[in-house]
Formats: sequence, structure tokens, C-alpha cells
Amino acid sequence: MEIYEKISNSLKSVKEHCPLVHHITNYVTTNICADVTLAIGASPVMASAPIEVADMLKLSSALVLNIGTCTPESIKAMLIAGKTANENNIPIVLDPVGVGATPFRYESVMKLLDQLKITVIKGNLSEIKCIAGLNTKSRGVDSVDLDDHSPGIATKLATQLDCIIAITGKEDIISDGDHTYILDNGHILLTKITGTGCMTSSLIGSFLGANKNTLISAIAGISTMSIAGEIASKRMNKLDGSGSFKRYLMDAIYNMDSDTLTKEMNIQHV
Repeated sequence: MEIYEKISNSLKSVKEHCPLVHHITNYVTTNICADVTLAIGASPVMASAPIEVADMLKLSSALVLNIGTCTPESIKAMLIAGKTANENNIPIVLDPVGVGATPFRYESVMKLLDQLKITVIKGNLSEIKCIAGLNTKSRGVDSVDLDDHSPGIATKLATQLDCIIAITGKEDIISDGDHTYILDNGHILLTKITGTGCMTSSLIGSFLGANKNTLISAIAGISTMSIAGEIASKRMNKLDGSGSFKRYLMDAIYNMDSDTLTKEMNIQHV
């Protein structure tokens, strides 16, 4: 299938070009997002001061915006960086963490969507449904929604916002409005450590920074995390726990190659 070749080449491109990925992200996961960006073959920068984000963005190949620990100042910085990215045709990943949890989060995400052209929005089902204006259930930043209509939601919102929509969960749904895919990889232990969602956004940003195909980049970033989770779980011994899994996960991402990525991927076009 042609898509496997494109995904394979996208990983080779990241390792060849080592794109600089600018993050304005969740301070809880800043370090591991930087680590995972390095592990896949890209280079991270975590500048968040409004006074310098525009200058830093001009040196970068992609921008990752994550509202996990947002503040008025960080949203200001995101708007400055995002407008600079748009002016310089630099792709933007938006991770709307817990968008429906508080009015401030919701208003901040709506402001970002109103003022910026976002390339990829990656969130759980509750977050994506909230952005789409649908009734949803969440617990803080976690989704408790179960919805068989996720592909339709992703397709409709991707068309409406003219961007890639990626819904992460037990199965991941990715759509550009014209083409929608279901990815069926991953492991339950990915939900037992902090930051796998944030790291996935960093991986998507890394692929975007080295590839022009935005849909393939989103698929490749999410698949890398999910397949690495499967590989990490197979290394677990009887006395290993979440700490060991986290270490094995980073090892699996560092050692990910194109053959492994495409061989282990379970993808379906819908």
C-alpha cells in the first residue's frame, strides 16, 4: 500500500533533516517532550517567553502548542508564536488538553482557533467533541467518552476547520476531511504514565517539521508512540512497573526504524 511507503519515508526524513521543533507546552511534561523529540531524531526548543517566541519560531520547522498548564501569559506567547508560524508557513500542532474542563481553557482554545491556522489538532474524544460543539464527558483532562461515531466527528471537524483532526484513544482516528483512517495499535500501559499524549504531539511536530504531507505526519507520529508502547510492554519482567515501562518506551522510540514502524502498523481506511 502506498501509505506504508510514505510513512516509512517520513521517518527517514526526520532522521535525515533533524528539524527544530518549537514547543510552548505543559510544564509537567516539558522534559520528556524534549527527550522524545531528540529520541525520534528531531531537535527541541522550549522557549515560552512572549518577548522571544517570534524570533525563536523563525528558526524552527514546526510549532507545538499544548495548553495542559496554560496561563494568560502562555496563551499570549502561543498567539505570537502561532501568527509568526502562519506568516512563515511553519506547521502548528495544537494539543487542547482538558479544553472543556474550565471556561478559561475553552476560551483560550477558541481564541487560538479563531486567530491561527492550525495544521493538526490532536486530542482525546472529549476534547475533540468539545471543540466541535458536541455534548461530552470528561474528568479533568481525561476523556470518559465512548463514541462509535468518532470517524464521522473527525471527518466533519477536519472539513470545518480545514486541518488534520487526530482523536486518540483505544483506537486512534485521523482525518483530513477527505481521507479518514483508524489506527489500532498501543498498550494499556501508555495510560499509566504521565505525558504520553504530550509526547505524541511532540512526535507529530517532529514529523511535520521534516515532511510536507500533514496527514502522513500525524499518522506517523501517533503510530510511533503506539507501536513503541507495544514494544516496551514486551520487555516488561515480573518485577517491572510503570517506571521501567517509561524507560523502555523511550528506548523503543529511539530505536524505531522505518521497517518496524510500517511492519507493526495496523491501519484501516474508512
